[in-house]
Amino acid sequence: MLQFHSASTRMVNTRRGVQECLESAMGSGYPKADLLIFHASIGHDFQEIVEEAHAMAPNARILAASCCGVVGREGVSESMKDIALMAIEGNEFAVASCDQIYGHNSYEKCLEMAKDLKAQNQGVNMLYFLGSGIDIANDRCIEAFEEVFGKDVTIFGATSSDNMKGYISFQAVDQQVYEHGAYVVGFADPTLKVETQATHGFVAFGEPLVVTKSVGHIIQEFNGKPAWQEYLNRLGLGADSDCGDTIPIGALGEKLSPELAKEYGNDHLLRVVTKHDGNEMHYATECPEGTELWLTNRDEELIFSEMDRLVQDVKQRMNGKEAVAVFHADCLARGRFLFNRIIKEELVGAMQFPFYVNGECPPWLGMYGFGEFARLGGENTYHNYTTALYVIYR
Repeated sequence: MLQFHSASTRMVNTRRGVQECLESAMGSGYPKADLLIFHASIGHDFQEIVEEAHAMAPNARILAASCCGVVGREGVSESMKDIALMAIEGNEFAVASCDQIYGHNSYEKCLEMAKDLKAQNQGVNMLYFLGSGIDIANDRCIEAFEEVFGKDVTIFGATSSDNMKGYISFQAVDQQVYEHGAYVVGFADPTLKVETQATHGFVAFGEPLVVTKSVGHIIQEFNGKPAWQEYLNRLGLGADSDCGDTIPIGALGEKLSPELAKEYGNDHLLRVVTKHDGNEMHYATECPEGTELWLTNRDEELIFSEMDRLVQDVKQRMNGKEAVAVFHADCLARGRFLFNRIIKEELVGAMQFPFYVNGECPPWLGMYGFGEFARLGGENTYHNYTTALYVIYR
């Protein structure tokens, strides 16, 4: 049976940060780890992370991704020097990875990884996916995984980020660091189940931007005008603005059906733009012509009330079982004052406390990234600007 351990730290020295996480998570037993999953802020050297982890746990598979802050059992931290770890003991898992994954080849890359996982272990029953946060068609990733494993296998995870600039993000597998890679863990412990759910708390306003020209995940025109220019105009930003300027305020909303909106607690599914080439915008999923996209504003009360509802919904579906581990993906563009850390701690406390076991937080690995995977309407779905919880229980 898989056993989970976690720790997080704010440490300037990268190698010492890795040491502290392993020692805090597993004590002197860290050499027995079989899988190490790290999230680290962009201020750390990722080559040093994987090298130090390999030196301390030479038999473990090592995975890492960049983010804009972490959430662990110890709480939330949003510095440039954060590291968080989920350490796993047991062999009921498989790992597959790839490099050079982009929007145009997301399906093919993920299909190859899915087939690799299936060949390694026929018992895979849930997928933890972490891909590049910049220029990737995430709906095509889901499609590829479901082609091999079927729609009943839950996909959860996130996309990596930098410090909310949209310039570069990192992924690492064993001792190799990538800038446009992805990895997927197939958990195959038959005693485990996972519940996933996401919520954002943003509200649409005004008239929609209508996609009048697009190719796959690349939007070329809104309302017959160059896409990036029209997007900036709607946001009131100058022509010299980049993705980092738009991410906090530029969430785009896709209208949901009434049934999905009721489950989601919001009328729209949100999308973030993390790359543009001239006036072409790289969307997070495929975006056909005719799609209507609304600009949105944060609703502070809705963020907190829907978080409470999410937690209660997940707890109800767990039917009294206790969490053995929680994976968590979040977006920084949330909270009552956007980047206010004190309010972030309040929000994180509200999501963690209901899952405490005997007065302690279960092993917890959270990151602030560019996107999140969680089920909606019974289907694997990609989200942006949400808090997404993935609660594993036995």
